[in-house]
Amino acid sequence: MPPHLMSDQPTLSAPASGLEQGVPLLSLDGYGEVALTAEVTTIGRGPGVDVPIEDPTVSRLHAELVRRGPYVYVADLGLSRNGTLVNGRPVGRAVIGSRDVLSFGSVRGRVRGVPDRSGGPDETRELGKVDAAPELTRRERDVLVALCRPALDHTAFVTPASTREIASELVVTEAAVKQHLLRLYQKFGIPEGTNRRIRLANEVISAGVVQPPRETSVNVG
Repeated sequence: MPPHLMSDQPTLSAPASGLEQGVPLLSLDGYGEVALTAEVTTIGRGPGVDVPIEDPTVSRLHAELVRRGPYVYVADLGLSRNGTLVNGRPVGRAVIGSRDVLSFGSVRGRVRGVPDRSGGPDETRELGKVDAAPELTRRERDVLVALCRPALDHTAFVTPASTREIASELVVTEAAVKQHLLRLYQKFGIPEGTNRRIRLANEVISAGVVQPPRETSVNVG
């Protein structure tokens, strides 16, 4: 069964009017268009997202589309095997051009009303090819590994570990974990707002700071 936007998701009855007002539009494989009126638009199949998509290859919180002036960039948030692709390439974060094809799992789409990426800033971050990670203490690295444990265990998408779960795994207080997370948010440039732990987990996995163990090797750590 093909994916579709859930019925309570607002769509545009006259897409051209949105473009005339300078509002980019997300179009998903002919299943409708959604105006990207907010600064951040979340995409996934879980409750509470801005663009809910019913498809098993889409994570509950899969990605965000973020508006920055005339530009829109996509940030992968799913921590799932299917990931987010731009023109067939998996990305952690990438500016979207008018000709680019987005893939959220098996769901394809485009963003209309944005500049051609060839004329915009090059902000593409392919997985494993991002800027050098900040220097981390041993305990900060332990916190990141515990945070990303659900993704490292190759499970279906679940949210990163909670502060309590991290504290339990590392046998420390929740207050200590919160202090480590605050420093890690600063080091990785994660702004205040919702889904902050998910943003941090996505960033460190995309940067290769924390990686799933290879099946042919033993992770000694």
